[in-house]
Amino acid sequence: MDDGLADRNRPARAETREAPLPAERVVGRTPSLKETCFAEGWLYWLEQRPAEGGRTTLLRRPAGQSEAPATELTPAPWNLRSRVHAYGGGSYGCGGGWVVFVDDSDRCLWALDPRRPGAPRRLTSPPAAPGERAFADGLIDVPRQCWIGVMEAEGRDQLVSVPLAGGEPRLLHQPADFCGYAVLSPDGRQLAWIAWQQPHMPWERSQLWLAEVNDYGALQHCRCLAGDGPEAISLFQPLWIGPGELVVADDRSGWWNLRRLHTGSGQWQTLLPLEAEFAMPQWVYGMGTTAWDGERLVAAACREGAWQLGEVSLDPALLGTAAAWRPLAQPFDDLACLSAADGAVACVASSPTQASGLLQLELASGHWRHAPVSALPLPPEAISQPEPLWFAGHGGALTHAWFYPPLGGASPTSPLLVKGHSGPTGMARRGLQLAIQFWTSRGWGVVDVNYGGSTGFGRAYRERLQGQWGVADVADCAAAAEALVAAGRASPERVAIEGGSASGFTALAALCFTGTFRAAACRYPVCDPAALAEHDHRFEARYLDGLIGPWPEAAATYAARSPLAHAGLIAAPVIFFQGLDDTVVPPEQTEQMAAALAARGIPVEVHRFAGEGHGFRDGAVQVRVLEASEAFFRRHFALAPP
Repeated sequence: MDDGLADRNRPARAETREAPLPAERVVGRTPSLKETCFAEGWLYWLEQRPAEGGRTTLLRRPAGQSEAPATELTPAPWNLRSRVHAYGGGSYGCGGGWVVFVDDSDRCLWALDPRRPGAPRRLTSPPAAPGERAFADGLIDVPRQCWIGVMEAEGRDQLVSVPLAGGEPRLLHQPADFCGYAVLSPDGRQLAWIAWQQPHMPWERSQLWLAEVNDYGALQHCRCLAGDGPEAISLFQPLWIGPGELVVADDRSGWWNLRRLHTGSGQWQTLLPLEAEFAMPQWVYGMGTTAWDGERLVAAACREGAWQLGEVSLDPALLGTAAAWRPLAQPFDDLACLSAADGAVACVASSPTQASGLLQLELASGHWRHAPVSALPLPPEAISQPEPLWFAGHGGALTHAWFYPPLGGASPTSPLLVKGHSGPTGMARRGLQLAIQFWTSRGWGVVDVNYGGSTGFGRAYRERLQGQWGVADVADCAAAAEALVAAGRASPERVAIEGGSASGFTALAALCFTGTFRAAACRYPVCDPAALAEHDHRFEARYLDGLIGPWPEAAATYAARSPLAHAGLIAAPVIFFQGLDDTVVPPEQTEQMAAALAARGIPVEVHRFAGEGHGFRDGAVQVRVLEASEAFFRRHFALAPP
């Protein structure tokens, strides 16, 4: 961890360099931070280190001492990682002086007491077979001395408890399908959580549940409080702000806005109606956009693709009005993993010109400090900053993207790289992405597209992709590129597209069904949605029902959208990158697609990585992917070496 600090009076130091930016300084060495948590005067967080093969470790420092060095609690070979739903997250919980985490070596729960010397202690027995069960998203029930969280086993989620003294999981509640985000009330007498069922994803339709907790830790009177009516709503991150008061984000207004529930009376109240999102799609556990410091409610809100930190007033005179929102002054607009305690706020924060790092802010004084994970490898003047680009996308709908001009400015001869985010339910964010700067430092423009279906722009924008995956996203990516070409900011003969997973599907479909793109780079792409529908992992087993249509009834639509079925339409070169341990999109999809193209003489490269799954964690692999993509595009676009 780089403990260099930046505050409002002192910018982060930057190392000088000459363009272009080397790949090994872009990826492969910069850690990513996750899951901040305050507990008993300490601030905890996770750090994933690509230089250590993607190993994730737990760090902490005293909550009020942002300049204090961080202490690593789980040195190698400990690797904190959850495998629930294949995407994981929520790999540790802390409270009462204890830390309970999931270690990836055996998928078991382990307990650590940082107050005393000694190694972590295993709480649960190893599974009889790999993948038999997985744990995630837990909290510490201090009065009853147990961990409460999610166990995925036998094809279902379960809410379970595990004694801190060790022992087998005890079933607390069996949901119909999926559950998570459990929170215990301050008096320890009530437990709230989110549940959802196939065929819906949690950002499409979910429910808020509540139960009473007896003296022995059993749940009683489990009941659904919201989301079980005919109207489809999505709820996100329940948060206790008092013994009988819950705050949760729901999108019944068309936006993920904050509402308060008095659990005793069942009365709901909208805290502030804004055309902003106070939530994000629940692909992983451990996310947070609201926090309670004991007296004040703090939240992160997304407007038009940029995040803002603010305080939500609970003054009765302001509730239900936009005046209840008070922005907190700080320069970062890409925020995640929010937590708070005792007048302090922490989150992972970045901006277009400042690298991701741990942001700590004092609510009373407004003073903040930011610890970037690494020094900038380029001077601020060499950073290409995102410009908002609004254009007419699929069906003429107003669509958003971030455009990064190449170093030296865009021109009609500039090569252009179109990026699609994964998911496809996700968003293109504004925080500094050195992988984008890698391209702009080489004279490329980059457009990061928030195609229809992206989050951050309200439910209606998110629902543009319903039944239209492979159509709306493809049209939007093509329209973004065409808008820049028409404006004289890119060459029509040098437009490439890249993506991973769902956006790899978008890239391949764009080669099939538009004439806009001249090359593509695809990481673990979905090549045949029908194969995915037949063999997809549990979390996304019915996801395509909404994106394309119910399987197999809509088999003809799947065939019409399939890049593999239309490989004969592709005339542009493609480079593929595939993890051989991928259980989300199996390697067979890449192999079949590459073989179909190669059989027709289309230039193809395939890079396979043993030990990598869905998303590359090893830094050396990340460097190789970036360098190979650039060399491939440069060769096929006849570009001079940078």
